[in-house]
Amino acid sequence: MNLPANSQPVAQTGVRIEVRNLSRSYGDKQVLKGVSLDVEPGEIFMLMGPSGSGKSVLLRHVIGLEKPDEGEILLDGEPVASDGVMDRHRIAMVFQSGALFNSLTVAENVGLYLTEHRLKPPAEIASVVRRQLEMVGLTDVEEKFPAELSGGMKKRVAIARALVIEPELVLFDEPTSELDPISSVNIAAAIVAQNDRIGATSLVVTHDRDLVFCAADRVAVIREGSIIFVGTPDELRASADSFIKQLINPERRLTRRGAAPTPDHRP
Repeated sequence: MNLPANSQPVAQTGVRIEVRNLSRSYGDKQVLKGVSLDVEPGEIFMLMGPSGSGKSVLLRHVIGLEKPDEGEILLDGEPVASDGVMDRHRIAMVFQSGALFNSLTVAENVGLYLTEHRLKPPAEIASVVRRQLEMVGLTDVEEKFPAELSGGMKKRVAIARALVIEPELVLFDEPTSELDPISSVNIAAAIVAQNDRIGATSLVVTHDRDLVFCAADRVAVIREGSIIFVGTPDELRASADSFIKQLINPERRLTRRGAAPTPDHRP
């Protein structure tokens, strides 16, 4: 996937994330094992790994939904656990399901935060909603309900809703899961566009190697709760680690019963 560069980038205003020796267990199962990461302001940073590796658990800790057993997370140098830190930063999360309200129209979903907090008059909210939908490549959908949208469109609506607050940090949980290739390209384009235009830091949890290679500035690979790689997509592609090679370019494809397995030569 090749995505066009945005012609009008803005000054970077995203927050810096520092993860320091983060550990988390559930019962006798340790899910995160001393994880440390740095995410730079305005960066599209992706966390890649197989199911059950701890990606989403780490994301929930960054947004403050869970507390670690050990270690800490800092936003612009301040611990997430400190009083008032989360309130000082505009943080949005795009959930894997999209988490749209089925009883509300697209426009009502996207503008919900502005409406509930009475931050703008109705006509201005409508204008903001339209602009944010256009930003993710959607037009003439304001009066539709979520049930009338495809999976990819729902996720783009969820991204538009996240952008309404003009966030400094956007967290994405598996944004391309269960989507067809064309919808995945649209989601990747939306992530890049929002990053270029509003300068927010983006932290993306994914198992989608195509999303990583077309949209990430840097990527970390997590395996069984430990970070085993941090670098650029090109450095990831060049890695000699056998697990990483299997993750990004499986050596075998499923084949018809009785046929010999064939190598996967995709780039």
